[in-house]
Parts: sequence; C-alpha cells; structure tokens
Amino acid sequence: MTNPNTAVSWVGNADAGHLRLIDQTLLPVELQFLDCTTVEIVWEAIKSLRVRGAPAIGVAAAYGVIVGCQTERDSDPARFETRLRYVIDYLAGSRPTAVNLFWALDRMQKTAAANANLAPPALLDRLLVEARKIEDEDREMCLAIGQHGLPLVKDCAGILTHCNTGGLATAGDGTALAVIFAAARLNPQVQIYADETRPLLQGARLTAWELMQRNVPVTLICDSMAGWVMKEGRVQAVIVGADRIAANGDSANKIGTYSLSMLAKAHGIPFYVAAPSSTFDLSIEHGGQIPIEERISTEITHGFGRQTAPDGCRTYNPAFDVAPATHITALITEKGVIQPVTTANIRSMLGEAV
Repeated sequence: MTNPNTAVSWVGNADAGHLRLIDQTLLPVELQFLDCTTVEIVWEAIKSLRVRGAPAIGVAAAYGVIVGCQTERDSDPARFETRLRYVIDYLAGSRPTAVNLFWALDRMQKTAAANANLAPPALLDRLLVEARKIEDEDREMCLAIGQHGLPLVKDCAGILTHCNTGGLATAGDGTALAVIFAAARLNPQVQIYADETRPLLQGARLTAWELMQRNVPVTLICDSMAGWVMKEGRVQAVIVGADRIAANGDSANKIGTYSLSMLAKAHGIPFYVAAPSSTFDLSIEHGGQIPIEERISTEITHGFGRQTAPDGCRTYNPAFDVAPATHITALITEKGVIQPVTTANIRSMLGEAV
C-alpha cells in the first residue's frame, strides 16, 4: 500500500502507468488517492491544490509529462515532439508562483532534447527515468535539509510553523517539517505551534495531521494568534518553507508569511526559511519580481462550501506573499545553511547554475 505520507508516486511503467496523488483537499477527514491518467487530470490536481507544496508540484509535473505524452508513444518523432511541447506548456500554466514547477518541466524538456535520437517509446522510458530521479533527489534533499537545520532549533522548547511543508508537500519528510521532525527525534517534548493558514487551512488540515501521524506534539492556533504566542515566550524559532526565493533571499511563501517575518523580527525571534536549491530563482533579483498568484474569491467568501460573507462582497485573495531577506535569519538548503542572507552568500552556496 502507498505510504500515507507519500504525496506523489508513479504506478506502473512508462507505456501505461500513471501518477498517483493523495487528494489533499479531502484531508484530514478522508485519506483518498487520486489516479491521474491524463494530463488534464494532473493540471486540475495542481490548480485545485489536490497536490501542493513547491517540491511536490515539481515532481507531479514531471510525471505529468509522461502521462501527457503516452498518447503519442507509437507516433513518429515529430508528432511526439509536438505533443511534448504542448504538454509542458500546458502544465506550466497550472500555477504561476512555485518555481519548482518550471524547474522540473525545464529539466524534462532538456532530457528530451538530449535524447532526441531515441524513438518515442524509448524516449518515453528515458523521461520516466528522469522523473523518478527528480523524485528521488527531492527525498534526499529533504533529509539533508533536516540535518542542516537541526542545529538551529535543537534547543528550542517551542517552534512556530506556517502552511504545510512536510511529506504532503514533497517527496520526502518535507522542508521546514523535515527540520521539525529532526528536532522532535532529538527532543520528543518540543512543542510545535501550527498556524491554521487561512483561507484554505493547510496548517489545520495538513500540518497538524502530519505531526499527529508522527506523534509530534502540536498545538493549532489561528493565524492572528501568532504574535501573542511569540509575546508569551512560547516559541523560540519560526520556520517556514518557500515556493520561490529570489537572488537576494526574498522568499515567497504562503500568504501570512510576510506578517510572521515582521512579528518574529519585532520579538527578536529567529525566522528560518527551509527550501531545496530548486526553489531558488537566481534570474529574479528581488521579491518584487516574483509573480504572485491570486485565487478565486469563493475561497474566502464560501470556505469549504459555507457562505461566510455577504453576497457581492469584494475580496482580495493573493495565495502568497514575500518575506524580505532582511527579516530572514537563515536559509536552510540541502547544501547547507546560508547565513547571513545575502546575494553573495546565496551564490556562493548554490552556485550560478541554480
């Protein structure tokens, strides 16, 4: 049986296999798997947050390329190439902010270009090898992020996190949650405070569920309670993930992260961002250049099917905001910890090719 904490997996071979996802829109009440047998299903799953978290989106998109190209497996190379370009462009339109999506699709495109001499069936096999490699690498990166981040939080009695950054958001233990899991193994009494993460409640529905599955002590709070929790001295660190990090360290993450970075700075609490190197976009100089996805108004006015606002009420629903590098104590990557957060230190740690 698929591991309950495996957000993305591939079932079968390249010819007729498919992508399998945990449908995260149903958690925590129901654990149900979604078999994605067409690229349209993959696109919808990414767009509707059935799969979410930047690394998991990247892995899902890579496997989505295989699903989308299966229809042209027995075609001539030219038709296969045309289909491949269409599938990649189509999947790229699912969500704009998480850079891992574009990173994974670009990697699949480059793999196809490097193996253009192969017949379509062999090329499809080669693309599946690359997609599996992306998944395996993400799992290894999660482990390394946990190891590098542990020294920063090992003495904390309480840690605050936002949104979901665990096994549901990646192929492994997560990014920020990988650090938290490592801390909990060292100190089983560490208390984790999880923001609800409105309006879609990823913290309540997903993070609290994951932590409880692993027997990690978790206390759920409303987003608006974070400042008071800091004021009361309940947490000694804040750690979050990221969906795109600019060259200077400005980090786009789930809406509410900017506020947390301000609150942490005001209370003198370290604010950490944990993310793999694939989440860095060195082509963007600063956070002001990161595209911010705006989602439909009903996520606010009709959350989970119940109307909570007057008819016709205006909304503003950005899915992400940007924590400035000046408020980030350190960036935790699979290659090491970047501290202080500067453009020079980021390039030194990750290299120009990220």
